Amino acid sequence: MSVHDFTVKDNRGNDVSLAEYKGKVLLIVNTATKCGLTPQYGGLEALYEQYHEQGFEILDFPCNQFAFQAPGSAEEINSFCTLRFNTKFPRFEKIKVNGRGADPLYKYLKEKKPGRIQWNFAKFLIDRDGNVVDRFSPTDKPETLNEKIEEQLRK
Repeated sequence: MSVHDFTVKDNRGNDVSLAEYKGKVLLIVNTATKCGLTPQYGGLEALYEQYHEQGFEILDFPCNQFAFQAPGSAEEINSFCTLRFNTKFPRFEKIKVNGRGADPLYKYLKEKKPGRIQWNFAKFLIDRDGNVVDRFSPTDKPETLNEKIEEQLRK
């Protein structure tokens, strides 16, 4: 099993098979628009712009599970991210990452790199074959991930 075996909902409620991302290096992130870490959207977009043409994608999963810091509809969240941080990477439906009702993708990610998601902006690095190769804490700034991303892009 790999990340490519999952189907998730995009921010319009449409099914998206993660098999569409086969051959790409992924960074999967649970995000929030009203969090002290929200400025990380800028760093994430910088990574996306730097590496996208080399086969890198960021998959953004808003999560309102931590102090209700991702309020609003999918449209409101998308507008905030695109207008404030000019994000261009794919955004998906708001999900839960811990506990009862946790999204199956996140159950899988935590099985491969164990531990509860502690807060918004936890990051999982996925190789081109859909394997979880690394996990970064919410406080790991996107600009510190270049080396790990480049390592996966070279493979």
